[in-house]
Amino acid sequence: MAEDSESADVTTDLMDVGEGAKESDYAGKEVKGRIVLVSAQPGAVQDLAVGKFGAVGIVSYAQNQKTAWSGENPNAIRWGHLETFSTNKTFAFMVSLRTARGFQERLAKGDNIRLHAVVKAGQHPGNYEVVTATIPGADAKLKEEEIVFSCHLDHQRPGANDNASGCATILEVARTLQKLIGEGKLARPARTIRFIFPPEIEGTLALLNGKPELAKRIKAVVHMDMVGGGPETKAVFHVTRGPMSLPSFVQDVAWAFAEWVNEESYEFAATGKAAYPLVSPEGGKEALRAEYSAYTMGSDHDVYQDSSFGIPAIYLNDWPDRFIHTNLDSAANIDATKLKRAGFIGAAGGYFLANQTKYNDASVWLAMKQGQLSRQELRGWREQGLMAPTRVSIELPSCLYERAIESQVLALSTVRDEDYEGAGLKSRECWTSYAPMGKPVADVEAAFKMKFKRNPEPRGPMAVFGFDYFEVEWTKRGHTTKPKLLEYEGLWGGGEEYAYEVLNFADGKRNAQEIRDAVSAEYGPVPLELVVEYLKALEEIGVVEKMK
Repeated sequence: MAEDSESADVTTDLMDVGEGAKESDYAGKEVKGRIVLVSAQPGAVQDLAVGKFGAVGIVSYAQNQKTAWSGENPNAIRWGHLETFSTNKTFAFMVSLRTARGFQERLAKGDNIRLHAVVKAGQHPGNYEVVTATIPGADAKLKEEEIVFSCHLDHQRPGANDNASGCATILEVARTLQKLIGEGKLARPARTIRFIFPPEIEGTLALLNGKPELAKRIKAVVHMDMVGGGPETKAVFHVTRGPMSLPSFVQDVAWAFAEWVNEESYEFAATGKAAYPLVSPEGGKEALRAEYSAYTMGSDHDVYQDSSFGIPAIYLNDWPDRFIHTNLDSAANIDATKLKRAGFIGAAGGYFLANQTKYNDASVWLAMKQGQLSRQELRGWREQGLMAPTRVSIELPSCLYERAIESQVLALSTVRDEDYEGAGLKSRECWTSYAPMGKPVADVEAAFKMKFKRNPEPRGPMAVFGFDYFEVEWTKRGHTTKPKLLEYEGLWGGGEEYAYEVLNFADGKRNAQEIRDAVSAEYGPVPLELVVEYLKALEEIGVVEKMK
């Protein structure tokens, strides 16, 4: 059953309309009063199939997210979604590729397929229940600050990796830390550690908006979303960095622990011996091989790191996972060893941050330097194919980003600044000139003076599951086309990522050119006029204001 289905009890014929997402799919086909068979997600077809052509329901065999394994398993049934706020209410069933092919073969032979659909479902007012628990901090002042462990609970069954794995793991982290503290084997952390179990993204958004005093106390987050995928899932484990709009050393701390687990687990896999193999009796023995990855969107870490909250997050996640959002995401495909290692990385990183003071800065400095090396390697790879004028625009914001992280580490330091000379902390200098990039626009000079600042409300990303604040407010003002940035495809990111970061960089200090250069460094070159157009659109709906 697809999300947001409505109750129904109908008996009618099935009509194959191919993809079903464009009008040409319905040419010459009488679908009124029938159920349509489509390859697209139900939400992509309901306004056409039901709203325009009069279908009464949908059967979809939409395939999974694009990976090397998409469409290979004929028995996989993908989770389905209708549009939450569409006026064309309907129902949709999801079927496997094998079932859909069976329908198509019969229809091609001229068979009449009559279906009886019975649905008991619908929308109604409700509220979010978000469970949290704490390990209180020991320091008289720092206990008012919090380090949060987060996951999300709301996905459909079976949902073992996405995301029972994350929620089970932070629960195990809570149990383990509490036990070790109670036994005196670990000191009680200086800061309070909180564990949060919300619905994904919109639940976190509701919590931080509904409890602003809580949002102010949170200093960093360890978010786990899919951390247990075993070999059958083909998953790669990531420690994901934060966005460039929010420089932070916290991800470097997590990566320091992850690198150590990589080394220990590889030593064990390669030789059968290691000081800390970190294996579970029920799990595998493969090396972890975690990746330190550039910022990607798609889970609750987006909410925390949005500029209206500005809370740095460590994002631990699997990608790809060939079973994600299907009936095959089952406990049988979870690796207990993987859960143990992810739990250790998260627990160690979170506990370290909960105790972070000016007296253990040397380890943070070392972690930060290792993180810099990883980021420099990524930037070097990305810049290889870029022309020199473009590279200038990428180097400046990247340099400013690294300098901001260095400043955080120096602020924690009890060592004199001059002790860091030659280590890249005091000596780093960043260019302050700009190289125009992309096609110039008429007001390109004005872009150097054009600065926007985000308003206090609304707080959070512009889009969450089932609701797009920008789209609603933009449509209210009579617009029928979106700003071009929202559909722009860059080298390393798409419209959603560009839009997220353009808004985050709108701090009243950067001008439009600097914002364009910053998002270009992160996701690839983008024309200045697209950034300016989106900033003006945000101004029109009241999300940002232009500085005078």
